[in-house]
Amino acid sequence: MIDRVAARRASGARIISLSAGEPDFDTPLHIREAAIAAIGAGHTRYTPVAGMRSLREAVAAKFRNENGIDTTWEDTIVCSGGKQVIYNALAATLNTGDEVIVPAPYWVSYPEMVQLCGAAPVIIPCGSASGFKLTPEALREAIGLKTRWLILNSPSNPTGAVYTRDELVALAEVLLAHPQILVLSDDIYEHLIFDGIAFHTMAQVEPRLQARTLTMNGVSKAYAMTGWRIGYGTGPRWLIEAMEKLQGQQTSGASSISQHAALAALTGPQDFIQESRSAFEARRDMVVQMLNDTPGLKCENPGGAFYAFASCEELIGRITAAGTILSTDEDVAYALLDEAGVAVVHGSAFGLGPYIRIAYALDNESLRQACAAIKRFCQTLR
Repeated sequence: MIDRVAARRASGARIISLSAGEPDFDTPLHIREAAIAAIGAGHTRYTPVAGMRSLREAVAAKFRNENGIDTTWEDTIVCSGGKQVIYNALAATLNTGDEVIVPAPYWVSYPEMVQLCGAAPVIIPCGSASGFKLTPEALREAIGLKTRWLILNSPSNPTGAVYTRDELVALAEVLLAHPQILVLSDDIYEHLIFDGIAFHTMAQVEPRLQARTLTMNGVSKAYAMTGWRIGYGTGPRWLIEAMEKLQGQQTSGASSISQHAALAALTGPQDFIQESRSAFEARRDMVVQMLNDTPGLKCENPGGAFYAFASCEELIGRITAAGTILSTDEDVAYALLDEAGVAVVHGSAFGLGPYIRIAYALDNESLRQACAAIKRFCQTLR
């Protein structure tokens, strides 16, 4: 989709892209200034593989204070983005033939990472009937002798679904009966939760699982720092040490400048989080209403992140004004780009179709124009 958008723009077309999974805000000023100060102070050399101690201490404090996870700096790791945290954990633990349970819709990298490590993703479809969330019954049925990990993402990319405390407790009850299974909790959208919903994570709600849970987070979404490439995690010491050994042979430590910026993010003013959350919540309300006013689309109200996951089932089989037959949600996405000038991502890329994912990480006027263009496109179908 990125390639198609670039090609259309290169030919002079005006495209509104709702496909990017990153905040549209600038990184807060005090964070940028901390990075500049780090350069001026000469903090431009290698850091320890697992990250600067000061940053790891700040990470541990974040997990203790915000999430109620009893951890120390020695049980944390800093990586070049949240992706590396996840990949390090999987690569350090998976063997050929192992299985990893991945609820769908899923972030597109989960099953690919599992397969790169020689293991097999076990995909569990989680449709709108369950709020796009894994149920204890489905989890219990999917567990086998080779199950090594369960991956949970809340709030979710692509659906924005948020697990409640009770839902996590119910999943934990199943996992307690299977001590061989590790839990990877991807909390990267933690601070983007709406409607006053409280955030919960697995190691918090069930301390008995902390000894086999990796809790992953980062600064990319909360502080609009996607390009700074800093992710972090906490988990059992044996796992953190294994991830550190692996990272030492891959990339060594993350960028020293980015680590200083991340330290400023975690220890400095937190006003930006509330401001961006309020902006995203207002955008969500507008986008979801406009999508539900569009013939052929139905959209659940997401509890977090900055994505709307709209069903386009009623569009399948119809024909566009340009004569394109919409046989799949991928056809819908490409037709929206080619005929409406709006870029979205098809839901089947995330393991569940027919849906389209709309990222509302744009200014209000661009979002209004995009949703209006989608509506006009749908109105012309036959």
